Amino acid sequence: MKIIECVPNFSEGCDLNKIESIARVLKACSNIRLIDYSGDSDHNRSVFTFLGKPEDVLEAALAASGQALKLIDMRGQTGVHPRLGAVDVVPFVPLGTTKMKDAVDLAHLFGHQLFERFGVPVYFYGHAALIPERSELANVRRGGYEALAEKMSNPDDAPDAGMPVFNPRAGATAVGARELLVAYNINLNCDDLRLAQKIASLIREKSGGLKHVRAIGVILKSRHLAQVSMNLTNCKETPFKVIYEQVEKLAAERGIEILESELIGLAPKCAFVGTKPQHLKLVNFDKNRLLETHLKDFAGKRSAGD
Repeated sequence: MKIIECVPNFSEGCDLNKIESIARVLKACSNIRLIDYSGDSDHNRSVFTFLGKPEDVLEAALAASGQALKLIDMRGQTGVHPRLGAVDVVPFVPLGTTKMKDAVDLAHLFGHQLFERFGVPVYFYGHAALIPERSELANVRRGGYEALAEKMSNPDDAPDAGMPVFNPRAGATAVGARELLVAYNINLNCDDLRLAQKIASLIREKSGGLKHVRAIGVILKSRHLAQVSMNLTNCKETPFKVIYEQVEKLAAERGIEILESELIGLAPKCAFVGTKPQHLKLVNFDKNRLLETHLKDFAGKRSAGD
């Protein structure tokens, strides 16, 4: 059975009523499994994780996006996380024996339907990219929402799906197909933005740091903490232990300690090789944060029902 994971990121992390409204839409989609969702007020972003068969994931993603577009107005949106629009990024991830081509086909179908139903211009990234330079999400999102109007006036920056017309309320959406990605943050026991940015620059792969690590430094204003916010593209080769110990070392050299770390969404078991959640000061963790827990359960229940 083909199984696809979808991890839409919406540009709302402050209003819990809006986040729960989107969650209710997904919970009403009986053929998918909503695994996790959370919002962050500093990032002003919510992340949902669900999985299912491709056709069911498509309809659930469109339904959730439609609800988000009703609720979120980018003209008043602020936050520390880079973003393009209300429905900021929608990645599709093949799980188990599902092929990447299945995720690419689904991403393209979703992107075109998102524009046709809701008028939101779409840029394809990752394996779904139609232009090589757009394979990196950072390239697609460069300049953010604020640069979209000017960006769309340049024919070279026209969206892949939809008209190159700026939608001030919705912005634009990046839709992709990719391998499993883990969002992992480390909070430092200080409020020094420059320090967090320095550590992020030293550990990110692009700057010569750790392989498969993308990192930025931000401030959590609500908690007066500096955070090293990361996306990990291959936890098997660069697991949590390696990242945590490197951040810990760099912070200690500057007289700072790690306060805690957090996982946004799910992680595979291989991410924990050589360590345990408590050694990472990982907050709010239990077995339901492991991808394998849900993948096995979903596949088993679907087989029993077919």
